[in-house]
Amino acid sequence: MTWAPQVTRPVLQEMDREECLRIISPGGVGRIGFLGAEGPTVLPVNYRLHEGAIIFRTAFGGPINQDLRSGIEGAEIKVAFQVDHIDEAEQGGWSVCVRGPVRHVTPPEELPGMTIAGVEPWAGGERELDVRIVPQQITGRRITS
Repeated sequence: MTWAPQVTRPVLQEMDREECLRIISPGGVGRIGFLGAEGPTVLPVNYRLHEGAIIFRTAFGGPINQDLRSGIEGAEIKVAFQVDHIDEAEQGGWSVCVRGPVRHVTPPEELPGMTIAGVEPWAGGERELDVRIVPQQITGRRITS
């Protein structure tokens, strides 16, 4: 009889909304995806979860500011926001996608505690525009070996 090692295949598991929110709640770096002036656009941002919404800061005049303003009172532009953690050595990790409308927050006082929440972009330059994504759909998947 010949012995052969068992090969385990990674398993894909769906995560519920509560699990998704739990693992993204510490904040960090995520990616915002939207249809911009130049076509599909994905940009990394430093974010925090604040009162159930994704919040981050960006620059006035940048692509997030320009491309995500409709100019129509009350109009909502929907975006996708993705956060993940990949462990290539273990062939595992997780990914969470949040979809919902994006809103430029003005004045900054509308989000009390936002600066206290620690939303400080890594990118240099002025980042004084506060942005909020209100989750309408949250999905996530985890891969384990």
